[in-house]
Amino acid sequence: MTRILSFVLAMSMAASAWGLKVDERVENFRLFDHQGGSHELYYYDDAKAVVFMVQGNGCPIVRNAVPRFTELSEEYAEQGVQFFMLNSNLQDNRVSVAKEAATYRYDIPILVDETQIIGESLDLVRTGAVFVLDPKTWKVTYTGAIDDRLDYEVQRKEASNHYLKDAIDSMLTGQAIAVASTESLGCLINFPSKTARAEHANISYSEDVAPILMDNCVSCHREGGIGPFAMTDYNVVRGFSLMIREVIRTKRMPPWHADPLHGDWGNDRSLSSEEIQTLVHWIEAGAPRGEGEDLLATSEVVYPEWVAAEELGEPDYIIDIPAMEIPATGVVDYQYHHVRNPIGKDVWVRAAEIMPGDRAVLHHTITAFGDEITEGKYKGRLKYKGGLRGYAPGLTNQAYPQDTGTFLPADTTIEFQMHYTPVGRATVDESKMGVWVYDEPPHHHIISRFMANNKIRIPPHAKNHAESVEQVIPKDALLYNLMAHAHYRGKAAKFVARYPDGTEEVLLNIPNYDFNWQTDYEFKEPKFIPAGTTLIQTNWWDNSAQNAANPDPTIEVTWGEQSWEEMLFGAILYRFLTDEESAAKRGNQDLASAR
Repeated sequence: MTRILSFVLAMSMAASAWGLKVDERVENFRLFDHQGGSHELYYYDDAKAVVFMVQGNGCPIVRNAVPRFTELSEEYAEQGVQFFMLNSNLQDNRVSVAKEAATYRYDIPILVDETQIIGESLDLVRTGAVFVLDPKTWKVTYTGAIDDRLDYEVQRKEASNHYLKDAIDSMLTGQAIAVASTESLGCLINFPSKTARAEHANISYSEDVAPILMDNCVSCHREGGIGPFAMTDYNVVRGFSLMIREVIRTKRMPPWHADPLHGDWGNDRSLSSEEIQTLVHWIEAGAPRGEGEDLLATSEVVYPEWVAAEELGEPDYIIDIPAMEIPATGVVDYQYHHVRNPIGKDVWVRAAEIMPGDRAVLHHTITAFGDEITEGKYKGRLKYKGGLRGYAPGLTNQAYPQDTGTFLPADTTIEFQMHYTPVGRATVDESKMGVWVYDEPPHHHIISRFMANNKIRIPPHAKNHAESVEQVIPKDALLYNLMAHAHYRGKAAKFVARYPDGTEEVLLNIPNYDFNWQTDYEFKEPKFIPAGTTLIQTNWWDNSAQNAANPDPTIEVTWGEQSWEEMLFGAILYRFLTDEESAAKRGNQDLASAR
C-alpha cells in the first residue's frame, strides 16, 4: 500500500511540474486532422489568435466542454480566431477519433498526434485543457480551463467565470489578459516517454539512429544527391540535428505526402512512428555519439548511374536530350525538345529512365512520343501516341510491372518537356534517357494516360479552391500507380474511384501537396478496377497570401505550363485484364462478398 501511495504522489508531483506555461513559445508542427486534412501551425499566422482544446476519446470533461468550445469557435469565426482540437492520447488514433467526432458531432478539426512528439513538446497533462497562442510570436497567452462550469462529476447550469472568452476578448482589443492561467480539468494523458527522458541519452547512434538515416535519408543526402547536404558522418548529422527535428515535426522530410489511411504503397518513403520517436528523442537528448561504428562514415554504398540497372543491367539504348544552357537566375521557359527515335526499329519498352545532367536545376521531364504536327495552330507540337517514364524528384524509375511494356514505333518522334529552375549558378544540363527493351513482346500493353482539366479558374485570394476531372476505365483493369500534379499554388489532391454500383473509394489522398516533389504513388499490389469505373481527380489550390510560394495572390489563375500558372493534371498507369483474368477477379470478388 505504501508503494502504491508513493507512486501516486510521485505522479502527481510530476504532473504539477509539467504543463504548458504562459509566454512559452510553441514550435511549428504539422499534423493530420481526423478527416484527412493536413495543418501546419505557422500557416495560421494571419489569425488574430489560435485556440486549442486538448481532446481525448471517452473523457467526460471533454465531451461536456466541446459544445461550449464550438459555440466560441462560431462566435469568433468572423473575427479571425482559429480553433482546433488536439489529441495526443496514447490509446487513440485517427480512426477512433473520427468515430468519436461523428458520434458527438464535433465540427472542429481534431489534429491527431499519433507519435506523441507534439504533445510531449507542449508538456500536455490533461485532456479538456485549452491554450491560446498569439500568432505574432507563437507564445502562449492563456492556458487552463474554458470556464468554471464543469468539475469532476459536476455540471453547473451556467459558468461564473469565462476564462477563455475573456482571454480572447483581451487579445482582440489589445489589452492584457487578466487571468492568464487556471487549473485545467480532464483525464490525465499517458506520455511514457516523458518519464523515460533520462533514458533517451542511451539511444544508440550506431545501432538505432544511423540505420534509420541510411534506409530513409542518405539516398538523397549524399555526395551528388539532390539533398542540400550529405550525411557523411556523425558530426554532420549532429550539426544538422535540430534542423532534422524541425523537418520531421513539420512533415517536410522524408518527402512523402500520401494519407496513410488510404492505399498501401510500394514506394512509401515515410518514417514509422517508432522511427520518428527514436530520431526526435535522440536529438532532444543532445544527439549523443555513444559507442559503436559510424555507419555513415564507414559504409560503402554504391549508387548506380541508372536506377533500373540494379534490376536490368545497363540500358539497351541511350538517347541524348539536347543540351540546355541554364542561367544563374531568372525564369527559363518550358523547353520542348523533339528527337527522332534513334533506335531504328520497332521495340517494346521494358523500362525507360531519365538521367539528369544537373539534378540541381532540372525540376522535371515529361516524355511522350507520336507524330510531329507540321502545320496549323499546334505546329511543332506532338500528336500524342504514348508516353515513357519521366523525371522529377520522387518519381518511380523502376521497370514497368512484370510482363508489361509499351510499344515504341521506329518512325516516331520523342518529345522531352524540360522544366528548369535556376539555382544561383550558370550551368549546362546534358540529360539522357536510358531505354531497356524486350527480346520478345510482353503479354500485356501498359497504358499511361493523363487526366487534365484546362478550364480551371482559381479566384484571387482563394485559400481552398477545388476543381475536378474524370476519366472512365472502359474495361476491367489493374491500376499500378497514380500521380497528381499542380504548380506553386497546389495545396492538396485526391483520387476517388466511383464503381459501377455507385459506391466510392478513396484511392489516394494527398492532403499536403508539395510542388517540389512530383511523387507517383505506386500500389504495393495492383488495384483491380472493374469496367465502367470512373476515376475522379480533385485538386485544391491556395491562391492566398498565406501560401509562401504564391507569386501573386491578387490575380485569377488559369491553366498554363509555367509554374506561376496552374494545372489540374494527373497520370495513371494501368493495363487491361484478359477475359480469363477478369473472370478470375470477378469470381474472387463474388466469393469475398458471399463471405
